[in-house]
Amino acid sequence: MTISPQATSRRARPTSASAPRHLAIVLFSLAMGGFAIGTTEFASMSLLPFFAADLGVDEPTAGHAISAYALGVVLGAPLIAVLGARFARRTQLLVLMAVFALGNALTALAPGFGSMIAARFLAGLPHGAYFGIAALVAASLVPQHRRSQAIGHVMLGLTCATIIGVPLANLIGQAVGWRASFGLVSVLALLTMLLCALFAPIDQAGRSDPLRELGALRSGRVWITLAIGAVGFGGMFAVYTYLATTLIEVTKVSPAVIPFFLAVFGIGATLGNLFVPRFADRALMPTAGCILLLAAVALLVFPLVAGNAWLLAADIFAIGASVSLGAILQTRLMDVAGDAQALAAALNHSAFNTANALGPFLGGLAIRAGFGWTSTGPVGAALALLGFLIWIVAWRDAGFTSGEAMPPASRAAPTRNASAA
Repeated sequence: MTISPQATSRRARPTSASAPRHLAIVLFSLAMGGFAIGTTEFASMSLLPFFAADLGVDEPTAGHAISAYALGVVLGAPLIAVLGARFARRTQLLVLMAVFALGNALTALAPGFGSMIAARFLAGLPHGAYFGIAALVAASLVPQHRRSQAIGHVMLGLTCATIIGVPLANLIGQAVGWRASFGLVSVLALLTMLLCALFAPIDQAGRSDPLRELGALRSGRVWITLAIGAVGFGGMFAVYTYLATTLIEVTKVSPAVIPFFLAVFGIGATLGNLFVPRFADRALMPTAGCILLLAAVALLVFPLVAGNAWLLAADIFAIGASVSLGAILQTRLMDVAGDAQALAAALNHSAFNTANALGPFLGGLAIRAGFGWTSTGPVGAALALLGFLIWIVAWRDAGFTSGEAMPPASRAAPTRNASAA
């Protein structure tokens, strides 16, 4: 679906097919899906010690369930974006949430670790495509200069999940059992389907096609932007995946206190997504570079403060704030993808979950090698710095100056040429 200037024009909104009855309600509906996705993605990490014990595997092995979910995202995001190029965005949102609900229900019912791996892979398939389509819908409904903020509001669902959904799932997992936590996610997915059916803009079937969407893969700028997220985000996941165990083994806190630290991470992520996109709308790439550097510092500090609960909480807050990089890179991809908007938007979450697989894998290697639970901090810092080096290449390639977000022509391009899925 070609996004016309009418999509963001106040005068045209009453007659535009894609115009929402109320923008805030639409963004809330889209964010609810992010809340469900964020709850299952991050809660599975915090529940790792519990389902590992129940299913009879050690914790590094149990981390493969997290990697299976991430692999589902990596493969599902581009595949679904391409295959769904001719379908209406609203229809895609509903179908994707249905598959997501099924995958989490099967996780809750998994009789063994092997079946859980398969269920987590299925649950991951719609993840990236949902966020990609939701981001395109949000961006199409606001003026050009507010795209990062609109995408950030959709991503607030994910970050709010780390404040409310993940601690709640952790508490339920400890009180009732980890299976109930994944059952809760299925219910949230069904609620999202209802909200999107009621409030998501009714649009026509997409006039894009798979070959046009695949055109995004020919752009070097698309690939380098994806590389920033795939590597730079890995640092955050390296620490977060083993945070619950680190809190128990190193910080020596009670398991009952773990939800507090998870909520602190979520508050950092939420505030980051609220405020950082405001800077990104003025200076997109410089803001991304600053986030990567701040993340590297916070991750380097992690082993030094792990023994003190209050200092650790402050550091976890800072690490959480780095999640705002996702909305920034999403906007960058919209600027460089040309007509392949749906695929590029989905690929951002493939990159995000490549990091979700890479970070825990490398962190697990360091732990297995005997460097201790806090070794995930230096591993994460190395990934963030490597992401920053890739960012330098992207920044120099684009020819930006430190105070310039995007050349005017490039910023206008998505409004003229964006395509729906």
